[in-house]
Amino acid sequence: MTQGPQSRDFSAPTPAGQQGFGMQPQPQSLRPHRGSAVLVLGILGLIVCPILGIVAWVMGNNDLRQMAAGQMDVSGRGLTSAGRICGMISVILVCLNAVIAIVVVLVMLAAR
Repeated sequence: MTQGPQSRDFSAPTPAGQQGFGMQPQPQSLRPHRGSAVLVLGILGLIVCPILGIVAWVMGNNDLRQMAAGQMDVSGRGLTSAGRICGMISVILVCLNAVIAIVVVLVMLAAR
C-alpha cells in the first residue's frame, strides 16, 4: 500500500525565522519615514518662516542618517532629501538677505 502525502497542520504557528504557507515576509520593525513632514517644513521655510527651514534641514539630516543605518523606512528618502534641500535653500537665502541688508545699512551710513 502506498501512503498518501503527510498531512500538515497549517494553522499551527511556524518556527521562528520560517515563513508559513502563503505568508508574506514581515519586514523588520522600521520607524516610518517623515518625508512628507520634512518636505512641508522645507517649503514653508522657503515661503513663510525661515525657522521652519532650519527645522527641515535638521530633521532631514537625522532621518537620512537613520535611513542609511537601516532604522527608518527608506521609501521616503526622496521626499526627505527634497525637504532637506528646501530647508537648506531657505537658510541660505535668509543669510544672503541678512548680508545684503547689512551692506545696504553700511552704505547708507557711509553716505551721510
